Amino acid sequence: MPQNSLNTQLTIFSRKCNQERCILYTLENKVNCTNEHIEKYCTGEKLMKKVYLFRGGNVLKSFDTDTVFDVNAIVSHVLFTVLFDEVRYVHTIAELQSVERAAKGKADIVLGHVQVLGLPEHRALMETAFVYGVKYQFVLTTGGPVLTNMGVEDISSLTAGLWFLHCKGASQSQHSDPCPHTALRRALTTLHIYTFLQLMEAPLVVRSQSEASVEPSEVNMVHSHLQVPLLFLFSQPHTVALDRVTAQTLAWRLRGQVGLVLIHRESPDVKIPLEYNAAYRLPGEGSEVKYLILNNLEEVIDLFRDESTPEEEEDDDNWATLGDAVSMAFMQSYIEVSESLEDADVSDVELAVLDCGEWTDVCSAQKISFFPTVRLYRPQEPSQPYQGMLGTESLNRFIMLSRLVSPVLLSSPDEVTSFLKGDLYQRHAAIAPVTVLGLFSSTADAGVSVFKEAAKALRGETMVGLFADRQAEIWAVEYSVTLPAILVSRGPTGQTEAHSLNLSMPDQLVTHIQRALLDTFPELTVENLPLYLELKKQLLVLFVGEEERGRKENRVLEDMRSLLNTGLINPYLPCWIHLGRTPAGKAVLEAYLGFLPLLPALVVSQLATGGEVFHYPTGRPLMVQPILQWLQRVEDGEEPPTGVIVDEKWMPSMPFYDFLSVMDQEVPGYASQRSAKTKTSRIERAEGEKSSSGERQARAGAHNPQGSPTTKPPQTPHHHSEL
Repeated sequence: MPQNSLNTQLTIFSRKCNQERCILYTLENKVNCTNEHIEKYCTGEKLMKKVYLFRGGNVLKSFDTDTVFDVNAIVSHVLFTVLFDEVRYVHTIAELQSVERAAKGKADIVLGHVQVLGLPEHRALMETAFVYGVKYQFVLTTGGPVLTNMGVEDISSLTAGLWFLHCKGASQSQHSDPCPHTALRRALTTLHIYTFLQLMEAPLVVRSQSEASVEPSEVNMVHSHLQVPLLFLFSQPHTVALDRVTAQTLAWRLRGQVGLVLIHRESPDVKIPLEYNAAYRLPGEGSEVKYLILNNLEEVIDLFRDESTPEEEEDDDNWATLGDAVSMAFMQSYIEVSESLEDADVSDVELAVLDCGEWTDVCSAQKISFFPTVRLYRPQEPSQPYQGMLGTESLNRFIMLSRLVSPVLLSSPDEVTSFLKGDLYQRHAAIAPVTVLGLFSSTADAGVSVFKEAAKALRGETMVGLFADRQAEIWAVEYSVTLPAILVSRGPTGQTEAHSLNLSMPDQLVTHIQRALLDTFPELTVENLPLYLELKKQLLVLFVGEEERGRKENRVLEDMRSLLNTGLINPYLPCWIHLGRTPAGKAVLEAYLGFLPLLPALVVSQLATGGEVFHYPTGRPLMVQPILQWLQRVEDGEEPPTGVIVDEKWMPSMPFYDFLSVMDQEVPGYASQRSAKTKTSRIERAEGEKSSSGERQARAGAHNPQGSPTTKPPQTPHHHSEL
C-alpha cells in the first residue's frame, strides 16, 4: 500500500485491516514511497489513494481507500474479488434468466440484493457464498428491474434482501419458466442466512413413508431446532389425496416461515379430538400445541402473519445483541479460568473459543442453539455440556472435577476408607467436599452398569466412587442398609449418610444422587436455590446478618440444626440465608414481611399451599422447644399470617429478556412457568442470576411479629408478588 505521510484515511484503513487479518488470514504490507520508490505504484495519481489486493504476486484488484472504510467493507470486497468467478453479478432480468436456465436441474440459486457494496449485509452474503459456494449458485444484484421480477413493490425501500430460487428440481424442459423462489423475511445477517438455507433443505412437507403417525407434541423436526413454528394438518383416510395437495399448497406459501406436518388421524398412536383439523406449535422447548379449526387456506396464512410481526423481528435482533453481551461478559470469566488452570499447572486441558457467527456450519453440526454454550470434549466420547453458572468459580470447579474418571473404581476397603475421608484426592477435596460411593456386592450386579452411566452424567458435579465386592457388606452393616446402596460423605468432619438403591434407569439414579448430595441444613445461595426448591418442601428460613458473627451466629445455627434431631420437622426444610454473602436476602425478607425485622429472623414459607408468610415473633428465644411450639400453632391455624404471596405470574419486562425461556431451550421444562398459579422463590427475582427448576406454587407461614422500637410491623398481612 503506497504511503508518503500520515493520512487519516490510511490510518483508519490500517487499523481496520488489522482486524480483517484475523478474519480472512491475510497479510498486510505497507510501502513508504518516500524511502522506496516503486514506479508502478508510487505515481502521483495513485499515491495515498489506492489499496491493492495480491494473490501469488499478481494484482487481483485495486480499491480506492474510501471504499474500504471499515472491517465489513474490507471483508466483503476481498471476498467478492476472490469469489468473482463463483458469484455472478446481474442487473437485468435477462441476465438472471440466463443464470436460471444454466442452473435448472443442477443447482439451486441464492440471489442476494444490497443497495451498496461494503455494508454488513454485503459481508454476510459474501461469507455465506465463501462457505456454500460449491453447493449453491450465488448471484448478487444492487437493484433495478431484478427486484421487480422478484415481486418487490417498493424498490427504494429495500436496502437488502435474499431469495432462494428452487432450480435444482426444475426440469430443463421448462426452459422459459422462472424457478419458483422463496424470500428471506428477516434481516440479512450470517446467522439468518444460514438458518434460511437449512430450512430450504428441509422437506417441504413431512409425508410419504415419513408421514407422522404420532402426537403433534412428539414430532421433532429441523424446524424446531431452527426456532420455526410447526403447522400440523390432520389427514382422513377418505381425503388423504386432497389433504396432501392442501398441505403442499400451504407449504409453498409458508416455506421458510413454518414447517408443515401431515398427521394420519387413524393411527393408533394419534389421539386427536375429532372436531379439530389443524394445530400449531410455536418455537421453544416446552411450547404447547394449540388445536384449531381451519375453514380455508387464507386463515392459516393470516394466523402465521399475525404470529410473525415486525416486533418479533426486532426482538430477534435484540436477542442477538443480548446474546453477544452475555457472551462478552462471560468471556472475562473464561479467561480467568484459563489463567487459574495455568497457575495450577494443569496441562491436560485446552480451552478454546468458537465464534458461531463465523463458524455456522460447525455450530450447526453441534446443535448449538443459544449463547454462550460451554462443552467439554474428550477423545472417543460424547461431548459433555456445562450447565452451571457462568462464573469463574463454578466453571473452574467443573473443569477440575471433569478431569477425574467417573466413577473411580476402588479395589480394597482401605481405598474405600481413603476415598470417603477425602485422602485419595486431597487436591480436589476443597472443591468437592461431598463425595458419593456406590456399594455393590459384585461387578456382575445388574445395577453396576446403571450406576456407571449415572456417574458419567455426574462427572464435573462431584466425585463418584464405585466399590463392587463382597466386602461392601461391611459398610452396609455399619450404616444399616441393604446392597446395592450409596454412601454420601461430607468430609472428615461431616457425617456420612447411607441410601439404598432400587432404581433401574440412569436418569432416575442421577436425580436420586443429586438430591442425596443436598445438605440437610443448607445455606441458601443463588446457585443452589433451585435444587432445594425442587424438593417442594416448606422452607423454615433463618435470616442472619453480618453482625451475627462468632459465637452468637454459631449458637443460633446449632440450635436450628438441633431441630433436625427431633424428627418433628420433616415437612420443613430448615435453611438459612446470610445477608452479607447473599445481599438479595434483604430484599426477600422485606418483601415477605413488608418491613425489616431485627436479626436473626425466622420465617416459614410454605411452598405447597396458601400463599401466606409467617414470622417467628421478634424477641422470643430461637431455641428448639419455643420454635416447635410456634410451628405447631402455625399448623393449627392459631397464628395470623404476616404476609400473603399474590397469585401472580412473573413475566419479563421485555420479551427479549425472557431468560427462563432461554434456559428451557437447553433443558425442557427447567425454568418454564406453565400455569397462572406458578410461583418461584422471591430470591430468584431479587438476585436474577438463577431461576428455579420448573413451576412452584407458594405458600408460607409465620407469626405477626412484635415490632422493635425502631421498626413498626404492619397490622394486616402484607401482600406481595412472588416469582
